[in-house]
Amino acid sequence: MITSNQTVVSKFFLLGLPIPPEHQHLFYALFLAMYLTTVLGNLLIIILILLDSHLHTPMYFFLSNLSFSDLCYSSVTMPKLLQNMQGQDPSITYAGCLAQMYFLMVFADMENFLLLVMAYDRYVAICFPLHYTSIMSTKLCVYLVVLSWVFTMLYSMLHTVLFARLSFCGDNMIPQFFCDISALFKLACSDTYINELLIIILGGLIIGIPFSLIIVSYVQIVCSILKISSARVIHKVFSTCGSHLSVVSLFYGTIIGLYICPSGNNSTVKETAMAMMYTVVTPMLNPFIYSLRNRDMKDALRRVLCEKKTSL
Repeated sequence: MITSNQTVVSKFFLLGLPIPPEHQHLFYALFLAMYLTTVLGNLLIIILILLDSHLHTPMYFFLSNLSFSDLCYSSVTMPKLLQNMQGQDPSITYAGCLAQMYFLMVFADMENFLLLVMAYDRYVAICFPLHYTSIMSTKLCVYLVVLSWVFTMLYSMLHTVLFARLSFCGDNMIPQFFCDISALFKLACSDTYINELLIIILGGLIIGIPFSLIIVSYVQIVCSILKISSARVIHKVFSTCGSHLSVVSLFYGTIIGLYICPSGNNSTVKETAMAMMYTVVTPMLNPFIYSLRNRDMKDALRRVLCEKKTSL
């Protein structure tokens, strides 16, 4: 990080959101409400899955991990954003920026892999219903989740270590409300070619392969559904997969909108809006998608509340 004739950057300044000063308090209240909704919604799903034995299935085991990942993902950025909106010093230390960048990659990639695992679970349940219990064993479910966590942590550590070797000169203004790695590359004095190349190649594989496998899984699911004549069974299959498809569309739709579609002249505004989508809006909506569209979750909530009333 230190080279001759260069200024050592010990902290960065997060420029935050382009909000007029007279609207700061309104947006602060809005973002605080959104963050609290995210925390409470995802915690509710995790607690329901833990307390209700009817939800001790592979699908809900994966869902509890997804909710935990969403909760942590939002918590990496939102407290700092809320703090900066209330304070006069929107700075973050160099070490803090590295830590934030690392955990953002961990939880974003974790959601990516969990969506793939959940798609595989639905594929096995619908295409091989008689063998579902033997295929989706507890051992396999734990193995898939642990492998996902280990892989995402190692992948994120690789990028963080490579980033820590970069040199930074005078400019330390980040035009975002968090330490976005692409924005940080633009501030570096040293060559970022290797860093950007690895992100393009490895990042493309980590996003592209799971997304492609999810598409393949649902193609197989649709082919299996077309062989079924019962309208009731078809409706049940679609209701089972609907929540997962909604989350997949929201997650990958945001990524496609940010990284594939052209930015145009308002690239900074667009990137900030998209970043707000995948760091704040998506983690907040996921609990609603799974609770409002899922009969099992609503039944579990009723059972837990009834048991609570009975105990009182």
